[in-house]
Amino acid sequence: MDKNERSKVKNPREQAGFLSIVTFKWIFKTFLLGYKRELQETDLYSPLKEHQSNLLGDCIVKIWEDEERKCRTKKNGSTPRLYKVLTKCFGRNIMLIGIALAFIEFISRIAQPLILGHLLHLLSTKKEEVDPEIYYYAIVFILLPFMDCFIFHLTLQELMHFGMKMKVACCTLIYRKMLRLSNSVFEDGTSAGQMINLMSNDASRLDYITQSIHYMWIGPIQTLIIACILYWQLGAAPVAGLVLFLFFIPLQGYIGKRAAKLMLLSAQRTDERLRLMNELIAGVQIIKMYAWEIPFSQIVEKTRKKEMNTIKKYSIVQQIGMTFESYVPRICLFISILTYVVTGNYITAEKVFMITSFFNVIRNSMTIGFPLSIHLLVEGLASMRRIERFMMHTEIEKSKEKTQEIGSHEVVLKNVTAKWSDESKEDTLNSVNLSIEPASLVAIVGKIGSGKSSLLQVILQELPLKKGSLKISGKIAYVSQQPWIFASSIRQNILFGRSMDKSRYEQTIQVCQLNEDIASFLHGDRTVVGEKGISLSGGQRARINLARAVYADADVYLLDDPLSAVDARVGRRIVEDCICGYLKNKTRILVTHQLQFLRCADQVIVMHNGSVQTKGDFNTLEASGMDFNKFVIEERETKLEKNEEFIYEGKIDDFEGTANKHMNETSVPVVAEMRTIGHISAKVYVSYFKASRSVLLLLLMVTLFVSYQMAASGGDYFVAYWVNIEETSWIISENDTLLFKWKGPLNRMEVIYIYSGLTALTAASAFLQMFSFYEVCMRSSRNLHASMFRSIVRTSMYFFNNNPLGRILNRFSKDTGALDTRMPICMFDIIIIGLGLTAVITIVGSVNPWLLIPVVFITIIIYFLRNFYMATSRSVKRLEGITRSPVFDHVSATLQGLVTIRALNAEEILISEFDNHQDLHSSAWFIFISASRAFGIYIELVSLVYNAIIIAFFLFLKDTVVSDVGLVITQITTLIDILQWGVRQSVEVENLMTSTERILEYSHLEEEPMLDNNPKCKPSKDWPKCGLVEFKNVKLKYGPIEPYVLKDITFTISPREKIGIVGRTGSGKSSLINALFRLFNVEGEICIDGIPTSSISLHDFRSKISIIPQEPILFSGSLRRNLDPFEEYSDHALWQALQEVELRDIIEEMAAGLNSRVFEGGMNFSVGQRQLLCLARAIIRNNRIIVLDEATANVDLRTDLLIQQTVRNKFKDCSVLTIAHRLNTIMDSDKILVMDAGHLVEFDHPYVLLQNNSYFYHMVQQTGSTMATTLMEIAKKNYSVNDNRSSQ
Repeated sequence: MDKNERSKVKNPREQAGFLSIVTFKWIFKTFLLGYKRELQETDLYSPLKEHQSNLLGDCIVKIWEDEERKCRTKKNGSTPRLYKVLTKCFGRNIMLIGIALAFIEFISRIAQPLILGHLLHLLSTKKEEVDPEIYYYAIVFILLPFMDCFIFHLTLQELMHFGMKMKVACCTLIYRKMLRLSNSVFEDGTSAGQMINLMSNDASRLDYITQSIHYMWIGPIQTLIIACILYWQLGAAPVAGLVLFLFFIPLQGYIGKRAAKLMLLSAQRTDERLRLMNELIAGVQIIKMYAWEIPFSQIVEKTRKKEMNTIKKYSIVQQIGMTFESYVPRICLFISILTYVVTGNYITAEKVFMITSFFNVIRNSMTIGFPLSIHLLVEGLASMRRIERFMMHTEIEKSKEKTQEIGSHEVVLKNVTAKWSDESKEDTLNSVNLSIEPASLVAIVGKIGSGKSSLLQVILQELPLKKGSLKISGKIAYVSQQPWIFASSIRQNILFGRSMDKSRYEQTIQVCQLNEDIASFLHGDRTVVGEKGISLSGGQRARINLARAVYADADVYLLDDPLSAVDARVGRRIVEDCICGYLKNKTRILVTHQLQFLRCADQVIVMHNGSVQTKGDFNTLEASGMDFNKFVIEERETKLEKNEEFIYEGKIDDFEGTANKHMNETSVPVVAEMRTIGHISAKVYVSYFKASRSVLLLLLMVTLFVSYQMAASGGDYFVAYWVNIEETSWIISENDTLLFKWKGPLNRMEVIYIYSGLTALTAASAFLQMFSFYEVCMRSSRNLHASMFRSIVRTSMYFFNNNPLGRILNRFSKDTGALDTRMPICMFDIIIIGLGLTAVITIVGSVNPWLLIPVVFITIIIYFLRNFYMATSRSVKRLEGITRSPVFDHVSATLQGLVTIRALNAEEILISEFDNHQDLHSSAWFIFISASRAFGIYIELVSLVYNAIIIAFFLFLKDTVVSDVGLVITQITTLIDILQWGVRQSVEVENLMTSTERILEYSHLEEEPMLDNNPKCKPSKDWPKCGLVEFKNVKLKYGPIEPYVLKDITFTISPREKIGIVGRTGSGKSSLINALFRLFNVEGEICIDGIPTSSISLHDFRSKISIIPQEPILFSGSLRRNLDPFEEYSDHALWQALQEVELRDIIEEMAAGLNSRVFEGGMNFSVGQRQLLCLARAIIRNNRIIVLDEATANVDLRTDLLIQQTVRNKFKDCSVLTIAHRLNTIMDSDKILVMDAGHLVEFDHPYVLLQNNSYFYHMVQQTGSTMATTLMEIAKKNYSVNDNRSSQ
């Protein structure tokens, strides 16, 4: 399926040495390249062998299947657990990395506060001669963080790498499961949107699950070790503060449990929204034609509101746990100091700042690492449970007898009864017995809903058997009723991953009648068609779909009505050259509604209500007095004789291909996804916050953030002030004893009260700032989504023709998800860290202004490093977003063609393509996380140099105030811990802002002109009264730079006239309808009842035209909503319409009646029933202008007759435009409009056109002499009736 082969670029990490890995030197080349220019896909490295999608997929699938076998052996209803599977895959290596992380946390970082205490003690007792011991302590205190820096960042890089491997493995596991899903799963509510959500959001959460997982056990153990040390050094008082830390452990557990429930609920709400978006985008053309944008927008808005309410609760609960680090360490320090003081002790710089330093260590592990690990683990486990539920869905069961020899028959069904799900009341097939001989042609006929397609699904083993047996011999190829075309070249659609056999390929093209079409394309068979074959006509899609099966060279061919979308001449040639010619030595089972081909069949099977009503060769059945004979007689009553041929939708051979030659020159490769380059504009940030739409809320948020930082930093500074007072309050008495005499301007109790107030204000502000901040973020996210959705719904069809479904869904899934959850967390961090950085610099400057000089140089270096990193990181992040879209496109395309893929045994081909897409995305992601680590390590190294400068400065400074030294060093140490995180988070915010940027791109799409209702131009309610339609020099093109596909079309349709529209595939018939609905760029004038449609809003005039489309589309929800989304009509009107289309009895049998559930895509209705429901929509709307766009192409003759009869009776006072393949259905039209190459070549009554050597005359003659005579009689009779009416 892949359109492009990418040259491999060797990954420099493979050959990197130890020092290169530790220092991240191997990625410098990428940094330099990214700094010079924007990175492209061709710059991405090949994936490392250890994270290749196919290898990881094989590993996880094997372990998952082993777990499934173990669970089945236990026979206790247990199911495999994904966390166990992932532990077996990656657990050992992740634990080894945890040991390295434990080394720095248990030894190096615990040693540093003790060394600081000794340093402060030596500084406080500094004499004229400096004790050399102070230098030893200082050197160790400086060097230990450098060692920590290298080990920490390398371990974090490896943990993130394993997180990426887990995500890749799970995505592969999901995709491979998807290929085995039973169709009953989709009827139970599983949707394409849900599966995309599993990959885009749930699996992606595993990227981060390993990031801090080890702090779940490192944090508590480290806290206990520090508690023992503090008790040994200072007694029980400081341990009192640690009790609060321990109290927060079960509280974090509760918060995590609560967050898990909300996360699961929010994921379900996201699934529902994405399911709606998937349906809406897939059916957007019908929605526009029906003018249903408003009700669908309301549904999406309601769903989004529910989703955002849940996400907001989840985010706040999660952030409560994450913001403990903002105030809990300060509260714990406050409790420790207060306890120490009230128990009769006096504080010193050595004691206070050693406690502070220890609490900073615990802060990192217990209030940052521990809650983050719980939060990520909870998210990850919740996502794993969702993946587990998906993995336990029912799979199709392929019969083991498939390849066995079964005697003389290729296909044998014995007493087969089947239904899609156990919940279904009635069986889909009932007691079917069938034997099909090798190399025979079997035709299956029957009315809609009789079980024709279901019989093929049983043979394909897609429809599970309730009882009976199925035996098949040989390889199967399947041609689906609705063609499946994926976004690739025509050649790739036909080859479908198989090697090129030039002779067989050329024969396939020839017998499938594709020669002329391919010759007409500018790029031949290398022409890239859009998603679902958007740039092809219906007939071309059908023939490419057929060619794929023919090229597969199977033994058994299952053909589900492949001739419905092609014209008569092409249909006849396909039957003669392909089905009865090239495939004559194959077993062929053909479902068809075209009775003229039944004579070719060796066996005809008539289906009725899920059973075989009768079977035999055509002559025998025709001679019998059974129902089938009656069925044929009914067709004859409408002059459809047994040798009838469908209308050839073109003209004589001399003119063949003219249309395609001009119409299809525009088939060029799919438009590349929009991509911005360079810095994220400040306008994007402004747009994000403006989207909250509340200036007062923004001002309140800013005020609370500033208040929090002032209270927090004020408390830190006040502790140093208090310590300084207490240390200077000791005096030597006359007898050389030390006495404590308070010397401060405030008494000791007042100092305690102020410190208590600042601590309380810190905690209160932390909570309030969080609530205000998340309110702003949730509003922004909700409004940005609403703006993007509004823009998508209101843009023209040109946008949808040039952007695949997966690409659009990517904005609504991954990008929107980033704004909903990731953006608030990262932005909160950089605001807090930014304010904290400002406060630290202020405190350091207040202690000694000379210390600000190195700050200037350090700031310049960090700024340069940030810009150097940012250029690459931003570019890689954009590439990551772009390389993610093909993964979703591939998943979406796979789901659309799942049955075809399985029938052709092409699963391995599709898995290989999926792995290629994943590897490309993984390459971008691996570079991103590696660049992030490299940047983090160098930012921290620069900060550590500043730390060394500060310590050296105080060592050589005379008359130092020890409390100031302790304050500055603890503040700088805290800064080092958070600075590199803050700078990287600032980069992450900018990277995440690419999601905002991408959403804003889709929020400013060009709107369709005059879309909204305008009271000034609004026509009267009863407009149009007559149904007069006038085209005046109308031109149409599908894009700004595309050629015209309609050229100077001029004609008039009088009120109540019935117009038949004919022409070869690609001649402009459907384009005529697109022009009528103004779906694309129309030049010239189209008037209805004398009013130009360009002067009326699109909603107003589209709602006044009814259409019955070629491919009927139903949307998930209730049947009532599908018929009447505006809720304008009564139940009686809806039931009456269903009665008119003979569906009332079927709907009444459903338990919920009009409120019965319609599955995604209307899967619980047959194609014919869906078409009749579309007809019911038209009856309900009762408009004066009706369009039938090949509405009977995919239905049986009985349904065709019903539709034609309903149109004649219910719409007799309407103007009707009919595009049809069956010539008999339009021969009684008032006029025939003949199209060719975008030109109107003839427009008159059919009888008049048949009186001269016209295009239409040649079409009729090509149907055969008998049929031509019959059709001329129909035209003559109708002309006489009309002539008599006009003379009266």
